Amino acid sequence: MRFNRLLLSTPLVIVALVVQVCVLARLQLPGAVPDLVLLTVVGLALVYGHVGGAFIGFGAGLLADLAPPADHAAGRYALVLCVVGYLVGLAKPDNGQLRSAFGPMVVVVAAAVGSTLLYAVVGALVGDTAARHVGIGSLLFTAALYDLLLAPFTVPFIIALARRAENDPLADSSPGAGKATDVTAGWLSSGTGLRIGNQRGGLRLKTARARTARAGRIKGVKRL
Repeated sequence: MRFNRLLLSTPLVIVALVVQVCVLARLQLPGAVPDLVLLTVVGLALVYGHVGGAFIGFGAGLLADLAPPADHAAGRYALVLCVVGYLVGLAKPDNGQLRSAFGPMVVVVAAAVGSTLLYAVVGALVGDTAARHVGIGSLLFTAALYDLLLAPFTVPFIIALARRAENDPLADSSPGAGKATDVTAGWLSSGTGLRIGNQRGGLRLKTARARTARAGRIKGVKRL
């Protein structure tokens, strides 16, 4: 795994875990807890692919297993997020370009349902029957709902950061990338109120127009 990927993913996972444990877990919402760590793994896996997604998922899950107030066996959530990171990484587009927001949202729902179900299955194998008492159906529904509502404010931002750290040309606006627009910039601006990605293109266009106007004035002076 590349050093720049490790340098970016580590603080993102730690911040997501702190927010999840200190804020989201204390909201006492019915059913599942919004899984910000899972959304972080999903966003990074959509950029880094299945191998990077598996490594990040394992590390993020292991931190979640060891972070208080964890009440389950260490390595349980690490296994779940490792599998989820690998499978989400397989959904990475071949050219790294997201054509619509529908695909990532489907991936988020599938990851939320799959991780909850896999966590319950692994728990049943080691003798943890807590999911049966809460109700697996309620856990699956609330996990998918909460993560789906939280995804537009987290996943596109994580994807944009990961692309910039990778020096991905899709992270910048360029004439070559303008023909096939990526959904990440639009998702950020419309879904979260952030404007990331198209600012450089606007500056370049303004600079080109200024140069054209200056050249026209110089030619007019020479003709006189």
